Amino acid sequence: MSDSKREKLMRKVDNHLRKTSRYLIKIDTEEEALQYLTDSFRSELYCDFVGVVLDEGGQLLPKAWSGNIPSVTEAFPLSTDNCSSKLFHQSMTYKTADVPKNCHMAKILKNANIKTWFTVPLKDDIHHFGFCIVGFLSFVPLLDMEIHFEEFGKDMAVVMAMARQKEKQLKKIEGIEWISKNLSLDAPLEHHIAELTSRAGKGTNADFACIYLYNEKENCLVFQQPAYGKMEYAKKIMVQDNYMLKDHFPFLETPGGNQLTIPLFIDLKPIGVLHIGNEGIGVFSEDDLRMLELLSKHVAALLENARLYHSERDHKHRLQFLLDSQQALVKETVEVDNFDGITTMLGGTFQSSVILFDRFMRELSFLDYEHEGGPLYTHQLAERAKEELGNQKGNELITMQDPNNADYYFSFWPVSGGGNLLGYLAIRMSGVEMDEFDRLTVDLARNICSIQFIKQKLVLDAKEQAKDSFISKLLTEKIDNEESIIQYANLFQWNLFSRHRLAVLSIELDGSEMEGSNLLEQQTKKTIVWDSIKSHLSELDRTFISASHDEKFVLIVSTEKEGDKPKKFWATLFEGIQRWAAKGPIECRVLMGIGSETENIQDYYVSYQQAVQALNIVSSRFENMGYSLFKDLGSYTILHYLDHSTAIDLFVKSQLGPLIKYSEGKNIDLFNTLHVFLQNNGNVKGTAEELYIHRSSLLYRLERIELLLGAELNDAEVRFNLMMALKLYDMNGGLT
Repeated sequence: MSDSKREKLMRKVDNHLRKTSRYLIKIDTEEEALQYLTDSFRSELYCDFVGVVLDEGGQLLPKAWSGNIPSVTEAFPLSTDNCSSKLFHQSMTYKTADVPKNCHMAKILKNANIKTWFTVPLKDDIHHFGFCIVGFLSFVPLLDMEIHFEEFGKDMAVVMAMARQKEKQLKKIEGIEWISKNLSLDAPLEHHIAELTSRAGKGTNADFACIYLYNEKENCLVFQQPAYGKMEYAKKIMVQDNYMLKDHFPFLETPGGNQLTIPLFIDLKPIGVLHIGNEGIGVFSEDDLRMLELLSKHVAALLENARLYHSERDHKHRLQFLLDSQQALVKETVEVDNFDGITTMLGGTFQSSVILFDRFMRELSFLDYEHEGGPLYTHQLAERAKEELGNQKGNELITMQDPNNADYYFSFWPVSGGGNLLGYLAIRMSGVEMDEFDRLTVDLARNICSIQFIKQKLVLDAKEQAKDSFISKLLTEKIDNEESIIQYANLFQWNLFSRHRLAVLSIELDGSEMEGSNLLEQQTKKTIVWDSIKSHLSELDRTFISASHDEKFVLIVSTEKEGDKPKKFWATLFEGIQRWAAKGPIECRVLMGIGSETENIQDYYVSYQQAVQALNIVSSRFENMGYSLFKDLGSYTILHYLDHSTAIDLFVKSQLGPLIKYSEGKNIDLFNTLHVFLQNNGNVKGTAEELYIHRSSLLYRLERIELLLGAELNDAEVRFNLMMALKLYDMNGGLT
């Protein structure tokens, strides 16, 4: 190449480098500068590729590349330790480079069959960024341009440093505009606190900056995380009756000390303070005070708006969660018959143990969230809850301490439906008071539980109605459709053709329960007692059949349960029934008559009639015993087989009518006096002692009885007739 052509080419390259340098200075970002460099070099030098490789943490990475040489670009990243250090300090060519064995970069270019290449370091007096590499797939004569390219490399390093500096400046500008950015209500409150305290600390050169916000519920100033810097601080500052902020912060709006505090106001109402401090001897000036005052005007509004926004958003989310929970719980009641799904979902919502009791305080479903306790755990709660409920009137909320952890307590919420108490929902809570959403969640759960209770009650009522219908058809003197009764029995999985015994129960309310109540209310109370007895009977033995028939309560038991000691079995069962009735809230007395065994379908009616008559006799003559088997009633069993015609009523009226009529509404019960006299076989002394009256009073009564009946009581025939009339009267429960 001639010298003139060489000079022209060098001048052209030099001009291109200068133009490129001037243009790069105008570019703001490092990425744009590098990409422009590679594209312009490739178009001007007609090379096959141009790349900018930077050293980042000991790894060589291509930051900009023009030209497609996969065997070269795919070899990155490279370790700087495996490449020649000359790449970062001086220009190199394929001739002056280290041998490929000592430099991986040279090895990669050789393997890629790059015939001609040279590098330019990107460095200035301070920074060493990396190098620029230019390559040709064919042999190209390289001019003596190292000085020009090295100067351009320095210019390029300056451009990169300036670009990075510009990026930092942009970040600083963004930092200056932090107030407008933090007005975004979507940012978490902690983010606001961090930005504000950081701005206050850095703007005043303080070692520590923090914010206290006022908590009205606890009447104190609460430290807000995060703070700027580290220093000892109080998490809570109790205000109590002293609302003078200067007593709690001595340098309130007062410069000249190592602390400075500015109050935060919203509509003239203080919501907290912005506080800064120094550990050393440095003091805060008037400029620091003005800076904090300016900052505080934005801080208060920002924090209050953020708090209100987040509070509203949290309420919205909790409300949506509540609606979703309601849908899930309603779906649970539709798909499942028990309460386990409800307690499981509530336990997850409150992250605590949840127990559901029926109205008799028996556990229906239990979610043990803390993995402690068990049957005894819930039994203790139930017993204590019964005591608490017994000491108060109405179905009110009760709370009691957790027997296993004194830091927690159980709240018992009544579950009602249709004006009736259905059960109790117990939730284990900490000492923190429930907020409105927690209470709304509990109310929703109580409503869902009420729906489930009512649903179960409707199912049970349908079964009870079917059972009562079945019992009504079974306990008739003449069975018309035996096949229908057998089908009903199959429905209840009950073998009609095995031996059974029928019992009839009577529930007699105490005088205090009857006072001020009508017949319907009294019957409702009896039904409540009967429901409790039925529930306990079902728990005791699911084969027991209990139903209502002709306003009487009927119990049918397989004689297999009696074993060889029927009296003991029925005595034990009656004791249990009395105990269950006594535990309830209604004062009452239970009596029971028990019929004979059945051998076929027709015998059920006979056993029922015997049980009714046994109940009548127990009610009239054996109240202290409370129950009796029909077969143990002696002569009454013979009288049972008499035809229940009007002749019996005429006989009883002829023998006892005047006496019964006279005793009604009188203080002296001559009817009972006659019965006791005959039971004592006419013994005056024994009769007087049993009646707790004087002998002369008894003789007066006996004379009155003889006068009314027109008969001599010493006559054996008269006594027999009167005793027969009394037994018939007892069996039939009075005159028809």
